[in-house]
Order: sequence, then structure tokens, then C-alpha cells
Amino acid sequence: MHSGKMMLLDFQPEQLVDLMQSMGQPVYRARQLATWLFQKMAASFEEMLDLPLSLRRSLQEVAAVGQPVVVCRQVSAGNEAEKYLLQYPDGQRVECVLMTYRHGRSLCVSTQAGCRMGCRLCASTIGGLARNLTAGEIFGQLAAVSRKKKERITHLVLMGSGEPLDNLAQVERFLLLVTSAQGPQISWRRITVSTCGLVPGILALARRGWPLTLAVSLHAPDDQLRNQLMPVNKKYPLSELMQACQEYVRCTGRRITFEYTLLAGVNDTPAHAAALVRLLKGLLCHVNLIPYNEVPERPFRRSRRMEEFRHCLLQGGVKATVRRSLGGDIDAACGQLRRRSPQV
Repeated sequence: MHSGKMMLLDFQPEQLVDLMQSMGQPVYRARQLATWLFQKMAASFEEMLDLPLSLRRSLQEVAAVGQPVVVCRQVSAGNEAEKYLLQYPDGQRVECVLMTYRHGRSLCVSTQAGCRMGCRLCASTIGGLARNLTAGEIFGQLAAVSRKKKERITHLVLMGSGEPLDNLAQVERFLLLVTSAQGPQISWRRITVSTCGLVPGILALARRGWPLTLAVSLHAPDDQLRNQLMPVNKKYPLSELMQACQEYVRCTGRRITFEYTLLAGVNDTPAHAAALVRLLKGLLCHVNLIPYNEVPERPFRRSRRMEEFRHCLLQGGVKATVRRSLGGDIDAACGQLRRRSPQV
């Protein structure tokens, strides 16, 4: 909420019908409004030219679109990644990253301002959790970047700051919106949801049966090491996490992606690779090996054993690739997002 006004991006398209009827408007006005908000990505009522002026003025009095403002945009050296710092009406800021690939444009969105998971590899958790984002605020990142670029975003990854499954109700609302006929109609198969391993959330998504890609941040092949790197493991150890992943595959038929960031001298030896093979054997999955993107406050360094580690996994029958790292020069790579303005 802002100045007591309703944020229209937080409405599902069907809720706009109730809003229009309460204002004495015909149902088709809700469809027009939904098109402006969720497909044309309008930031103001002035743009909604097929709505009567009287209706636009009435809406202005009680509601706001709620789209965030672009505070800053940074472009990586190769133009492959663009980082946006966005500010919401209440002053809260988040970052999102647009990545350009041969197969399309992928937007990495944040689902929380900050994060409370405490993973030691990541910058997003430094400073803790400020607050959850609403479905409309997550959508606002897509809307603001789409407007700025004047290009269609084809893929979504929920891998920015925050743990998506720690904000599951709003994340599910957002996913239903972006895939709906009255929204931007992004295919489920072009959406990836990342988690550090919140088992109840994984099981809830499994029951939904949506054909999206689940990416599980693993980073260690045993509980002892994972407890050190990822505090969530103390609550949901690997045995429980793997059971949940099996259930996810059973319910959705979708292959799980495991994210594994290689840290020099920490989790990158052939013994670690062999343990990872044992952990994942028989599960429909793929391992994404991630070059570590260094964070000043963290002690870790990038491993030089990427290919050796990948070879060990392949030899053990586990499919693995090394992820291309984009945007490291603008602190926009995996694990580097936070809520600050760039240092000038």
C-alpha cells in the first residue's frame, strides 16, 4: 500500500472484475485494465487511453499501478547482462538482472528484499531480510524492465535476492499471473524457481504439478559441510531434501537442477565429486556447476577444478555442465545481488 491507495499490480485479473463492478463499470473494463497492467506494462493511468477519462480519474483517487521506479541500470562489458536497481513506492529497493542469450531474454527477479537464509556463499543474505515482496512487486520487476527495454522477456528465473519458497504464497500468485492468458503468457517450461532446500515448499510445489524447473542450491555433498555453508541444512538435512526432490520428480515428471558452486579447497576435490555422485545416483537431475563469484565479505575463492570436477560427475553417470557466468563485472552474477546503489 502507498498513501492508502490500492496497488493494482497486486490484483489478479479476476479480482479486477470485482473492482470494476464496485465502481459501476461493465465487466469488459476489467479486461481492458488487465491488458494495460499485465501485458502492455503501463506505469500510469494516463497511458490507458481506451478507458474513459472519468474512470481513469476515479482510479487515480483510490489506486496506483504500483510499478517500481528504475533508480539505476548497469550494463556488463559484453552487453550480456543488465542489472537494475528498482525502488518501490514505500522506498524499499531490490535488484533484478536481465540476461541476453541466443534462446531469448531471461530476467532474474528477486522475491524478497534481502534474505534470512544465511547461506555463507551469498551477498543477498548480508543484512538479513527486510521484508517479503508481494506478487505485484515481483511482477513489477518484469514490468519495469520490459518497459525500459521495449522487448519481450521470454524466460524467468526466481533466483534474485530472497528465498522464493520462504515467500511461497506470493510467489505462487506471481507464477499464476505471468502464465495466465491475461498476463504476459510466459510458458511454465521457461520458468525456473530456485531454493536453498526448504522441504515443505518443495513438496507444496510438487503437489501443484506445474511443469516449471526447480533449481536446488546444493553446494555440498554431505551434511557436515552443508551445515557450515547453508544453515538451512540443519533443519532440512540432505536425506529429507533428497526425498522431497524424488517426490517432486514423481509428481511433475520434471528433471531437477542442482546448483553447485565450486569453492577452492572447500568442496571441489575428486572425493567431493564422488560423494555427490553417490548422493544423486538414480535421481532425474542435472548438476549446474557454478564458478564462484567473489563477495568482499566472504572468505571463499573460485575453484580452478571446474572441468576436473565435471568429468568426475560424468564418469559417475551424473549429467553436469559448467554455467556461463554473466555480469560479474557489475556484481550481477549468481550470489552477488543485494539492495545497494553502485559505488561511484
